[in-house]
Amino acid sequence: MNFPKIAEQVIEKLGGKGNIATAAHCATRLRIVLNDESKVDKEGIDNIDGVKGQFSVAGQYQIIFGSGTVNKVHEQLTKQLGIGDVSKAEVAEAAAGNQGLLQRLVKGLADIFVPIIPAIVAGGLLMGIHSMLTSVGFFWEGDSVVSKYPEVSDLVDFINTIANAPFVFLPVLLGFSATRKFGGNPFLGAALGMLLVHPALSDGWNYAKTLMEGNIKYWNVFGLEIEKVGYQGTVIPTIISAWVLATLEKTFRKFVPSYLDNLVTPLFSLFIAGFLAFTVIGPLGREAGSLISAGLTWLYDTLGFVGGAIFGTFYAPIVITGMHQTFIAVETQLLADVAHTGGTFIFPIAAMSNIAQGAACLGVALALKDPKVRGLAVPSGISALLGITEPAMFGVNLRYRQAFFAAMIGSGLASAFIAFFNVKAIALGAAGFLGVPSIKPDSLAMYSIGMAISFIVAFTLSFVMVKRANVKA
Repeated sequence: MNFPKIAEQVIEKLGGKGNIATAAHCATRLRIVLNDESKVDKEGIDNIDGVKGQFSVAGQYQIIFGSGTVNKVHEQLTKQLGIGDVSKAEVAEAAAGNQGLLQRLVKGLADIFVPIIPAIVAGGLLMGIHSMLTSVGFFWEGDSVVSKYPEVSDLVDFINTIANAPFVFLPVLLGFSATRKFGGNPFLGAALGMLLVHPALSDGWNYAKTLMEGNIKYWNVFGLEIEKVGYQGTVIPTIISAWVLATLEKTFRKFVPSYLDNLVTPLFSLFIAGFLAFTVIGPLGREAGSLISAGLTWLYDTLGFVGGAIFGTFYAPIVITGMHQTFIAVETQLLADVAHTGGTFIFPIAAMSNIAQGAACLGVALALKDPKVRGLAVPSGISALLGITEPAMFGVNLRYRQAFFAAMIGSGLASAFIAFFNVKAIALGAAGFLGVPSIKPDSLAMYSIGMAISFIVAFTLSFVMVKRANVKA
């Protein structure tokens, strides 16, 4: 491959050097911020050697080259543009100016939650393992692993303790991540999170029960009665409190003398943010978070397979807008209170959509004989089946729109099926074939059938529809 030539063509098709503000790359894609996206020659980019797809998201124009190739293209691109190495974070910062309010909100939520997802995934998967080991009838009729082999009971209990930790102390993780995102000291944010789950407070999980029994204790501060209740597993109160903390910290730094900064700024920032968290933010945020989670769960449970079909059909278009990033907050809330919610219905539906996108992509590979199309479609399809859909969706299915529609239909039908049987996940993970460990043990059979429906319908419709469309062409 002639990488200098490829870089030259990329610059030309993107509207010239003057239209490129900055550029970076990730494992497979160039990430470019443009001054005017209307100048892009999309058809010309498709015809450049090595290009496997292109799309615009979050103010960035991204061109897929694949692992290894993208590094060499980027090296030549920056050399010809005369710019130095730029990080993905700097590109994202530059792209923020091209985003609307809604896009910035979605990106902000993603920036807060993405760093803590590994902890949530680890805890959730361990929770799934604990559930399988304690579930009666999962391996043997009338028995669980623990009842059949009591000697492993302490190990299973230890697994459960590790699994619960990220959710019990979720405000600590969120406080650190959100305060850093809002420009404050993340360790102060962690301290705020610790305050919200302090062991001296009543258990937030059983707030409704404790309130009903009249066992809530109070502080009497400045004439206000403040509930001594924790915020275990909450999302909205912690994020808003972290924003208040970061805002206070930045405000104090503007007028507090430098020799008093390390003393006054953290002292008053943490005290005021903590006071507001327990008097205003916490009670309102707890109610808002509970209403959102309860509302979505009610809608899913009430509409049943109809709601599942609608959500599953339009999940992929939602991904295109980037709005799916907001689901992380809802899923975290649902998983944090799994004893009452039963888990999250969003993850299984996301898995149905991802599998459908992968299957439709493979349908394109079978329907078309073009080696370049197959070279992109096969690995992209397999990637989507394992939970990474961008190459399949943006590189293949949207280009051959019949495949995208086929995937929407397959996802809708499969989601209707799993919604009918109330399939839920008790952990986050890879939303696809590898998502099995995240599913409630008693829902595994229906989840597996749903995956089969999604794959077969999307693959078949994509093959037939793409084949027919290209024969006519």
